[in-house]
Amino acid sequence: MTARTLRLCFILLLATGLNACALFQPRDPLNISVIGIEPLPGQELELRMAVKIRVQNPNESAVDFNGIALNLEVNDQPLAAGVSDQRGHIGRYDEEVIVVPVSITAFAFLRQAYGLSRLETLQGLPYVLRGKLAGGPFGTVRFTDKGTLDLPQAGASGW
Repeated sequence: MTARTLRLCFILLLATGLNACALFQPRDPLNISVIGIEPLPGQELELRMAVKIRVQNPNESAVDFNGIALNLEVNDQPLAAGVSDQRGHIGRYDEEVIVVPVSITAFAFLRQAYGLSRLETLQGLPYVLRGKLAGGPFGTVRFTDKGTLDLPQAGASGW
């Protein structure tokens, strides 16, 4: 190839690359909220829960996923983890509720119980939920939700 042909190929490649970048507009992060936690049947020394999350898509394009993974920390300690191979579609400017089963090992439960026993109150415990929606044309979409939990006091009425 001549220098002129190489230069022309380079210019075409550069122009194509810049055009491709225009297709990948920046996306706003998904809005994730924990809306419920329900018990599930466990096995031996593990507890199981169904974590319900609301996923809101504030973008012009839909999000398709073919798997989800979650990690839940409470009071700055790992508590639960779960995965699901469920598939879904969250339309543009739309929302979905996704339920993911998570497991709590006996060790994680004991670590949490010990940490909570050292607190004066169970109100306002910090939690962090990290996760990812796998698949789709944009690949994996990672998310984080932070907040506080208000757990019932020991001996409180109704518990």
